[in-house]
Amino acid sequence: MLQCDLPHNENDAVLLAHGGGGRLSHQLVEKIIKPHFKNSYLNDSHDGCSLPLNLIHNLAFSTDSYVIKPLYFPGGSIAELAVYGTVNDLAMCGAEPQFLSCSFILEEGFSLKTLEDLCQRMGRAAQECGVQIVTGDTKVVEKGQGDEIFINTAGIGQLLSRRKICRSQIQNGDAIILSGDLGRHSLAIMAQRQGLELQSKFTSDLAPLHRTTNSLLKSGLNINCLRDLTRGGLASALFELQDERCLGMTLEKNKIPVHEEVQSLCEIMGYDPMNLSNEGCFLMFVPSSDQEETLAHLHHLNHRDAAIIGHVHCRNSYISIKNELDVETLVDWPLGDPMPRIC
Repeated sequence: MLQCDLPHNENDAVLLAHGGGGRLSHQLVEKIIKPHFKNSYLNDSHDGCSLPLNLIHNLAFSTDSYVIKPLYFPGGSIAELAVYGTVNDLAMCGAEPQFLSCSFILEEGFSLKTLEDLCQRMGRAAQECGVQIVTGDTKVVEKGQGDEIFINTAGIGQLLSRRKICRSQIQNGDAIILSGDLGRHSLAIMAQRQGLELQSKFTSDLAPLHRTTNSLLKSGLNINCLRDLTRGGLASALFELQDERCLGMTLEKNKIPVHEEVQSLCEIMGYDPMNLSNEGCFLMFVPSSDQEETLAHLHHLNHRDAAIIGHVHCRNSYISIKNELDVETLVDWPLGDPMPRIC
């Protein structure tokens, strides 16, 4: 039986027919997408995947969608973001990520060459993280009804501890530890979007975090809560963790790690680094008795900028920040990320 390869149109672009469920859909998946995610679980070509999980502890499950613009930016692309983002969400649950699903929403006219490059990058990122992309889906929308490509990934992982790690475990007196510096992801995206020629070349902090959290959990340190700082940055994360609880938090401004060039550009552009998105750092809430050992462990794991930035208290339910003169002001919950389409 004769079977043609993917038809070559003028721009080697995605056609509406690629999302129609017929031969073109099959060839798009088999020739462009699956070769870069190759593993035994994909060989059945089924709508789902049966996974051989030998459960010792419970599972964590997470899903996220990625609509970042531009698709490529200093330090990565939407492809690595889609893998690392879901891996990091699982890591913040205290889980070892194991399997991912991947779904593409493609706009008619999107470059097949770019799609294949993004799939290749996703495959490499998954391999780096030690996870496998085992199922997925592809849809195509009319030109003008999407914006090149949107990606959804969902993931499951095995919890490393029977102890729950979430906001309900945050306690009075907990130290608030930040694993790295703020703001570089947002500023890298902004500079790329605006075509700014800056003296300092900002690179996103995009990185997988599960090996760090795995090491911390396996060390026996007491960890009450973990949270990665994506949309809305540090400020939004603190308010979301505090929501519906009566605990207050006090931060020390001079302890929050912000690189000098980031701070300088934020002052020029009117941004607060606490409100900017990040893709490679996270918050930890640990008992104050474990704070120095936890910080030392992070430094040992090459998180050189990690710092104890404040503490939880029960004096009031406010989030406040002290400046260098020990003057305390309230932190505002931002209405939204100052830059949309950041992840």
